[in-house]
Amino acid sequence: MGKTIMHGAATGRRTPSATVDRRSARTRRALRDALAAEIQATGDLSQVTVTAVTERADVTRRTFYSHFGDIQDLVNQTEEETIADLRELVGAISSVDLEQLERAIADMEPCPGSVELLQYFKDRGLYLGALLGKGGDPAFAQRIKDMVRSVVTDRALDGLDARAMGSFFDYYLTFAVSAEVGVLVEWLTGGMRESVGVMARLMTALMFVRPGDLYGRPIDFDVPKFAIGLGLLNLKEKNDD
Repeated sequence: MGKTIMHGAATGRRTPSATVDRRSARTRRALRDALAAEIQATGDLSQVTVTAVTERADVTRRTFYSHFGDIQDLVNQTEEETIADLRELVGAISSVDLEQLERAIADMEPCPGSVELLQYFKDRGLYLGALLGKGGDPAFAQRIKDMVRSVVTDRALDGLDARAMGSFFDYYLTFAVSAEVGVLVEWLTGGMRESVGVMARLMTALMFVRPGDLYGRPIDFDVPKFAIGLGLLNLKEKNDD
């Protein structure tokens, strides 16, 4: 048996298990893409049926059920695989330090790792755009946000000015993650008009835009001082109550 397997590998012939795996992967891709097409066609994920997906993918219902329990299972598995992939990509971006970001901005280059993240989305734009767009799964974007927050929180706390700890930091992180994911979804569902490189540079720069910068009146903002003042004000108002 070992000789047979080795001979197959040496001659370049696919083993039966390799053939099955490749066929299974193709089938799952076809069903995933058919799901996306049906979301676009119906405008509503809840209206997508197994029959419509299998007909569009040109596979039998029996084949569908050998991979997924129902349409929701197809959606869940697709999203879980995506989030697992994104976790590693987001982790690479979160490991970038401020000095690297400063150099990237000065050279009009994207944050290291951002091109790879956007390329991932572009390569899978058909089904990710459908799931994240109108008529898709409204919970998917929130799942991505939750994952991003869980990955970047510890890194964001590293070296943080202690005066900005607490509510200010918590809401800032929510703001930053929501903004970045929102921009990403807008690009993806809007047809990805900008190239990956341009969009990576744009998303890198957006996080450094200060209030007033776009109007020629930049506002200098002392974050730690404001955070302390806000905390004292909150404490005073609670005591007044």
